[in-house]
Amino acid sequence: MKIEYATEADYDYIIERDRHIHQPLVKTKISEKEIFILWDEDEGSRVGWMRYGYFWDNLPFMNMIWIDEPYRNGGYGKKVVHHWESLMKQQGFDTVMTSTQSDEHAQHFYRKLGYVDAGALLLDTQPLEIMLIKKI
Repeated sequence: MKIEYATEADYDYIIERDRHIHQPLVKTKISEKEIFILWDEDEGSRVGWMRYGYFWDNLPFMNMIWIDEPYRNGGYGKKVVHHWESLMKQQGFDTVMTSTQSDEHAQHFYRKLGYVDAGALLLDTQPLEIMLIKKI
């Protein structure tokens, strides 16, 4: 697997899969180097992406990981999380965050990677959003 920053050439790939971001923000995230593209080096094809931002404008927050169906459970998610955490540590951060809905399996994935529950958000129209944090 190869991890690279997304470029304008990845825009369509991302917006076809990311239903959780206002589309015009994707270009901003690409220019700010806040989206990674995951590549299968053998096939030379994209297999997923990860996007992040900053909670309270100063705490790295992983917004979304997407792995295309045929590549799930192959270690891609774990590798991109570790890559991102390492990059955040190099930039001087000692804590990172993410969240997931209580009805999604991702909460178990994050806990296996050392994230711990830090709170929750309850909105009228969605399941409980679990906030998770990790010291790096």
